[in-house]
Amino acid sequence: MTGYIVKRLLLLILTLFFVSIIVFFLVRFVPGSAMDIIESKLVAAGLSVDEASRQAIAHKLGLDVPAPVQYVRWIGGILTRGDFGNSIMQGTPVMPIILQRMPVTFELGILALIIALLFGIPIGTYSAIRQDTTGDYITRSLAILFIAVPAFWTGMMVMIFPTKWWGWSPPLELVSFTENPIKNLSMFIIPATLLGLATVGSSMRITRTMMLEVMRQDYIKTAWSKGLTEMMVVGGHAIKNAFIPVITLIGAQMGMLIGGSVIIEQIFVLPGMGQLALNALNNRDYPIIAGITLITAVFVMFINLIVDISYTWLDPRVRYQ
Repeated sequence: MTGYIVKRLLLLILTLFFVSIIVFFLVRFVPGSAMDIIESKLVAAGLSVDEASRQAIAHKLGLDVPAPVQYVRWIGGILTRGDFGNSIMQGTPVMPIILQRMPVTFELGILALIIALLFGIPIGTYSAIRQDTTGDYITRSLAILFIAVPAFWTGMMVMIFPTKWWGWSPPLELVSFTENPIKNLSMFIIPATLLGLATVGSSMRITRTMMLEVMRQDYIKTAWSKGLTEMMVVGGHAIKNAFIPVITLIGAQMGMLIGGSVIIEQIFVLPGMGQLALNALNNRDYPIIAGITLITAVFVMFINLIVDISYTWLDPRVRYQ
């Protein structure tokens, strides 16, 4: 197991290297450069920008050299000093900016995942052990509905119609969890629920499918023949063996939850990494975009590593070399 983990960590480093190259250069193909954005803002403020001033600004920001040179400087700063560079628009180090926004995005994603697991797995299990009943048909229909309806649409409906009909809108002023847990959760519960609905639907369907497959196995039939109760058969024998694909789905969904938070954070005015990434993309703030992407990639890769390691606990037959 130790050798396997070391190999995965080395592969993670190599993958991050390629991710850094792709993100660093790909974002520069977006129409409009950072210098164009800066110039337009200076002109809007009533300042004139001649060619000499433009070159001076570009030199100060390190944008006056070819992109490969910029990449070498940037990746060198990360490897030698852990420095992700400075924000082009704010002029401050990137890492403190991201770390300030990170708790919001992670709390949103974790709450969405908790909601998905609390509802998806029990309902999917119920749907499997009550196959082809009215409850099964209802839960299967709900799963398809949750998957089909996009979170951004339901988010906009929640923001528009309650305000129009009842004069109510979700709280928009962020309160930290340590300051007031109740107010914090009241702000996050609606966007987290909307973000987690698609994951609820997916986990319901995959749990139902795997439970149906496991319930047809000979050892389950043997457990029934011994006179064990339904709770003992399902909880003690079936769920654990049906859980590997569910865990795999959860690992894959974590990346989608972090990525999907961009729209939800924008709708509910949550100052997280998603909102920061969108603003940075609009401003062509390359260091922030690259920093957020690398941090998200590290997070997703570690989640996948944990998922792979958990297979050995769920199924003793799984062994890594």
